[in-house]
Amino acid sequence: MSDPSAQAAASPARVIYLAVGWMFVGVGAMGAITPVLPTTCFMIAALACFARSSPRLAQRLLNHPRFGPSLRAWKTHGAIPLRIKAVAVASMAASWGVVFAISPSWLVPAAVGVVLAGVAAYLVSRPVPPGRSEAGEAVTAVRSTA
Repeated sequence: MSDPSAQAAASPARVIYLAVGWMFVGVGAMGAITPVLPTTCFMIAALACFARSSPRLAQRLLNHPRFGPSLRAWKTHGAIPLRIKAVAVASMAASWGVVFAISPSWLVPAAVGVVLAGVAAYLVSRPVPPGRSEAGEAVTAVRSTA
């Protein structure tokens, strides 16, 4: 008899999640070096895929010095820092502008605009991580001496 855990480790769904997770990491890495492509949303998607395929890789993302803090805020609180929200919405607006400029008809920019507006509305609706001000700086407790 074969070991059920070994079968689960090689399941087609696990392989697909792993491949899609790496794809999201690649796109997120491109976003880290290009100004019009957001990074955090792709890393969140990669984290979700790795959580279903490779807990070790999910943990590596959570511990990453650059992406880890935002991913941990998302995982524990469903929160996105204000600076990341602003960059993501600005990137989506710039991307829509390119689509609008190069599209021969109004239908594609309209469809893309509806999708991007929905994504932007969702991002903006997410809370700011606890311990952060709306400007994104860490909030320090002030003790009263009274």
